[in-house]
Amino acid sequence: MAKRIFLIHGWEGRPEEGWRPWLKKELENKRFSVFIPAMPNTEHPKMDEWVKHLIKTVGMPDKDCYLVGHSLGCIAILRYLETLKENQEVGGVILVAGFASNLGYEELGSFFTKPISWGKIKSHCRKFVAIHSDNDSYVSSHYGDLFKEKLNAVVITEHNMKHFSGDDGINQLPVVLDQLLKISK
Repeated sequence: MAKRIFLIHGWEGRPEEGWRPWLKKELENKRFSVFIPAMPNTEHPKMDEWVKHLIKTVGMPDKDCYLVGHSLGCIAILRYLETLKENQEVGGVILVAGFASNLGYEELGSFFTKPISWGKIKSHCRKFVAIHSDNDSYVSSHYGDLFKEKLNAVVITEHNMKHFSGDDGINQLPVVLDQLLKISK
């Protein structure tokens, strides 16, 4: 069975934007099954809706399942991992411009009404990579340090990639491909 990769966009994002189509094609050429779900209510995201959508989209999680989040997609993945049953584990998670607070945006509040259960998240995934940019105007690279501390994540800081979005002109992201190939061996 092919390894499954799920690419989760962020707030106001769409599956066909930015580097996701490029990454999907690259991974499919390497025989991965790639899914880029359109997350619900992307203009006014609600944690419960996003997590339920991930539960439905992923189906049965296993060690051949890998999740890549961008921005709000990262916390959605972490909240999804909190819902897994005791014996369920995914192969790995890559967090691109991920964060662990509402960044001052009221609209993101539903994702942060309860503390993040770092221990529970780690029990469902052993391989985390956090990728940040040194000039992201939305997300501080200090979240990489937090993910390293809480999840034992490998932290990568890219130069001049802003928020890694299509609006920033980022239509390819080789570092994500490289890291996925590394953690999925």
